[in-house]
Amino acid sequence: MKQLHGESRLPPGLRDTENKTMGSIRALKGTRDILPDEIAYWQWVEAKARQSFKLSGYSEIRTPIFEDTALFSRGIGEATDVVGKEMYTFEDKGNRSTTLRPENTAGVVRAYIQNGLASKGGVQRLWYTGPMFRYEQPQGGRQRQFNQLGAEVLGSKDPRADAEVIAIAQDLLKGIGLTNLTMDLNSVGDKTDRAAYREALVAYLTPYQDELDADSQDRLTRNPLRILDSKNERTQEIVVDAPNLQDHLSSESKAFFEQVQQALTDLGISYQLNPRLVRGLDYYTHTAFEIQSSDLGAQATVCGGGRYDGLIEQLGGPATPAVGWAMGMERLMILLKELREAPLVEMDFYVVSRGEAAQAQALKIAQSLRRQGFGADLDLSGSAFGKQFKRADRSGAVACIILGDSEAENNSLQLKWLKSGEQEERPQASFLQNIEALRQQIEQARSA
Repeated sequence: MKQLHGESRLPPGLRDTENKTMGSIRALKGTRDILPDEIAYWQWVEAKARQSFKLSGYSEIRTPIFEDTALFSRGIGEATDVVGKEMYTFEDKGNRSTTLRPENTAGVVRAYIQNGLASKGGVQRLWYTGPMFRYEQPQGGRQRQFNQLGAEVLGSKDPRADAEVIAIAQDLLKGIGLTNLTMDLNSVGDKTDRAAYREALVAYLTPYQDELDADSQDRLTRNPLRILDSKNERTQEIVVDAPNLQDHLSSESKAFFEQVQQALTDLGISYQLNPRLVRGLDYYTHTAFEIQSSDLGAQATVCGGGRYDGLIEQLGGPATPAVGWAMGMERLMILLKELREAPLVEMDFYVVSRGEAAQAQALKIAQSLRRQGFGADLDLSGSAFGKQFKRADRSGAVACIILGDSEAENNSLQLKWLKSGEQEERPQASFLQNIEALRQQIEQARSA
């Protein structure tokens, strides 16, 4: 049928949305824009993390943001809330079940197996950062698209690996200025330990089944260990007298956990044992930990992780021990904004100009400075010098380069040091001839 003039080509559902928004489309619920006045915090933390990982021998890895759904259902566990309730899963145009990654450990493990990293031998120390996706109720520090920074050590069963990753996380958090931090630590044992504990826990909870909250009733048969960290008041009262996981650990698991604790003590890292800490993903074995900040209120956890010795084999790779963590970037940003002003982007020069010839020369000078490794911000407003000078003062630049009609005619420039107010005229031709001298002048002016 011929389409009528002006009729929308969008499907009916999208056509309704188009009519409602009238051209004003907003970000979806649970997503947010990170604007330039906030991005300085993100870049500062990422730079700190990159340096910390470099000093610790960790290499960056970048994995796709969507994967085969089976990776997460097999790796995380079909009985978990993440797989059962929170994943963004869709069928792509090839009729493949595809999921936006809800976490990245499974993706790193898939990359480790697929690309033969195990065949290189030794221990693989990897780190990543990027967006994850979970369909949850948005709240402070929790979005449906959120960002994580994470570290993984693959190929070591040494308890010192557990202590190492925890120490790196602690040092990074303290290095960006966080102080009110505590850490909960627990051992969830191995697969055999957990099976015995699960049986004892279900036997204890079954008589209370009708008194448990709805989520815990559902978890009783699917994932009973998650009932331990329920926030429901009545459920919390019930689990107070539940069997203790530590009583069901094998002698080998207890010995491993004791070595982890000793290593942390040797490093001067404080912690508190929390027998109710089980984490929300099925792949954890032995060590589990969470680092909290008392400045975050209810959403207190800023970093969580632990050991996952069976995951690589479960996903088709060789039996390989591993341990790691992830921290939520959005929660770090909340804390950082309370602690400090946004870190300034250090700019060396701010270039102002008026007049057609001067503006053309200003562009060439700014680009020449950038090619030599200087930071140069070019004012493109064309406004009066007075307004451009005010912007230069606010820019955080060390010096201002000024070009007007007379400078353009003489092929010169005015160089004004913004902190001292001193100003001098220099020939354009020789301005960049001695780069090292100019660089030293900038550093001296910045530190004055």
